[in-house]
Amino acid sequence: MSLPPIYDREAVAPMWQELAAVGVEPLTTPEQVDSLLTAHSGSALVIVNSICGCAAGQARPGAMLALQHAIIPDRSVTVFAGVDRDAVERARAYMTGYPPSSPCMGLFKDGKLVFMLERRDLQQMDEAQVSSALRKAFDEHCTKPGPSIDPAKFEEIRPYQGCGSQIPLLGRRS
Repeated sequence: MSLPPIYDREAVAPMWQELAAVGVEPLTTPEQVDSLLTAHSGSALVIVNSICGCAAGQARPGAMLALQHAIIPDRSVTVFAGVDRDAVERARAYMTGYPPSSPCMGLFKDGKLVFMLERRDLQQMDEAQVSSALRKAFDEHCTKPGPSIDPAKFEEIRPYQGCGSQIPLLGRRS
């Protein structure tokens, strides 16, 4: 049974497009998540994105900055809480030992979770601390040369700073 979206995909587009701008691939189905995490080949950063302020202020900007490091994961992907709900639930199923939270980030090596930043971690960090924690994990578990995009192009990107609290729920009138 497919879970319907809570938020309008168009309304949250800026919140995943900025990640796509640095090479993060959106996954929208459980099958895509399974394909990535059961392949057991290489490293993968999985970002559970959300509309909340800590996603805008710390999580997304920190991940974007971390992907400019000299060593990055083989693949970086995102699933969006409240939009691609089945994909999010599947990703969370691979994040064993951690309660569901949004945003959160898990680094996988050959299908095994090797590093995790939960919402409670992200709420206590700024974007530089998020980036630093991810870069340390990348150094330990990844081998792909970075950055994810040309540094000049990265300098042109301005992270979306809006809080999603004003995004209406689907099927409800304001």
